Amino acid sequence: MIHRAIFSPRPPTSTHPPIPLPLLAATTLALACAPATPPPSAPDLILRGGAVATVNADNAMAEAIAIDDGWIVAVGGNAEIDALAGDDTEIVELDGRLAIPGFIEGHGHYMSLGNSKTILDLNGAANWDAIVAMVADAVADAEPGEWIRGRGWHQEKWDRPPEGAVEGNPTHASLSAVSPDNPVLLGHASGHASFANAAALAAAGYDRDSEPPPGGELVRDANGELTGLLRETADRPVQGAFNDSQFGRTAEEIEAQFRREVRLAAEEALSKGVTSFQDAGAGFPTIDRLLALEAEGALPVRLYIMVRGHSNEEMDARLADYYMPAQGDDYLSVRSIKRQIDGALGSHGAWLLEPYSDMRASVGLVLETVEDITGTAHVALKHGFQVNTHAIGDRANREVLDIYAAVFDSAATPADLRWRIEHAQHVHPDDIPRFAELGIIASMQGVHATSDFPWIPLRLGDDRARDRTYLWRSFINAGVLINNGTDVPVEDIDPLASFRASVTRQSADGAIHYPEQKMTRIEALRSYTINNAIAAFEEDLKGSLEVGKLGDITVLDRNILAVPDNELAGARVDMTIVGGAIRYAR
Repeated sequence: MIHRAIFSPRPPTSTHPPIPLPLLAATTLALACAPATPPPSAPDLILRGGAVATVNADNAMAEAIAIDDGWIVAVGGNAEIDALAGDDTEIVELDGRLAIPGFIEGHGHYMSLGNSKTILDLNGAANWDAIVAMVADAVADAEPGEWIRGRGWHQEKWDRPPEGAVEGNPTHASLSAVSPDNPVLLGHASGHASFANAAALAAAGYDRDSEPPPGGELVRDANGELTGLLRETADRPVQGAFNDSQFGRTAEEIEAQFRREVRLAAEEALSKGVTSFQDAGAGFPTIDRLLALEAEGALPVRLYIMVRGHSNEEMDARLADYYMPAQGDDYLSVRSIKRQIDGALGSHGAWLLEPYSDMRASVGLVLETVEDITGTAHVALKHGFQVNTHAIGDRANREVLDIYAAVFDSAATPADLRWRIEHAQHVHPDDIPRFAELGIIASMQGVHATSDFPWIPLRLGDDRARDRTYLWRSFINAGVLINNGTDVPVEDIDPLASFRASVTRQSADGAIHYPEQKMTRIEALRSYTINNAIAAFEEDLKGSLEVGKLGDITVLDRNILAVPDNELAGARVDMTIVGGAIRYAR
């Protein structure tokens, strides 16, 4: 059956009724269908001869799809769609490949992704010595005093511990030896710790007697000397020293760097099939710059921005001017706020109900207070903004649920808030029903699980790892909506890796971890498409391949809904289409 409709190029703002919260996990809009009236003109683009996963309410499959002026005008069989073609219609032969709704990155850091392409990439370093060698090479090409930055190291992934390790991490002696005249700042893969050499510590004003800022830790050796490891907020003075070093740049240089990072982030996203990106935190100045690029037509990927980095007082004064829900063919929308109550498990920063198994004196760190986040929640309600709070540890998740519940009880609240907890990685089973009761979305990242599983039992012990970690099936069975992502640049932005992790829970060493919590294939695909659209109030525009929605499509080289598990790792993105335009082709 063919589905087609005549519609305005920019559909009006949605007026559909709120989605009942208990049904969020299964809700999408039905495939739009209108009387069989041919479109007023031949479509610009037809994809045919493959498997088209509509991800509609019935998870229907089709063979072909037609797009005109950036919008889907028909979905159906090959013959029916072929009949719509005109002389100028571009035809893409799928040759049996799979077309799906464009992947939506459900939680990432867009500008950080772009910036990560301009500094040292430490993700592939086998050990600390390899990182020191990379820094030495960078110093050889740098001017004295020039900062060397990098990101992506993770001590649990090295093939051997560093010499003289403290809490499993290196000391800065070897790093400082190769960079005596250049400050060095190296971000942890999680984004929740950094490592600095002696020059960077001195630039930040850190010495043996220094105390960290609230929510941070300065790691010391047995003699009380700083090792260079900076947990959570302790790296802010060093980052501030780097920022101070940039004050001499001209406005033109700053703008050029900004545009370069936007472009690099887009290129990486499009190459992985990502057509929309939910950015977990940008301040008003960055939003202003992105708005200027949108006005120029210079944003290749659609962005959903969470406001971050401003006081409650400033947000209360300014949010009304930044309320920009998605309408039509938008490339930038703003209607949410990002907060962060704790850190990451890998850096011992996640806030736990009981102490870490490998650091019995610690239950993690509180980065932003309950009182301040509660204030944000009230500001958000006043201005109609969504609240998305980072919470990784089981104590952090419980505290955020308590905040949300108290705020909901204190005022008359709309029925369709869709507030989120970002990550929700380690949750006490007693709290899962509370997500459902409160209508809270679990914004999780599948690939984190398989990256973390080899060392999670070290942090939590076997029982907590099994009962409280990455509880996808428990959430889904409770009726909680899960949306998926990568937290890029913490992980590669590749949705296929996160999809694979979600359905196999298999780590790189071949081990399968707690398989009872797996998603099905269609659940995982929905978590990366329509669920992400719902989580951003955008399901009228994207997330499924239905008439009247945006022509955002990803073409894969194989059917990830049907191939055996052992073939998922070989899946590749062949084409990325945004608004009916082919933005990437492999």
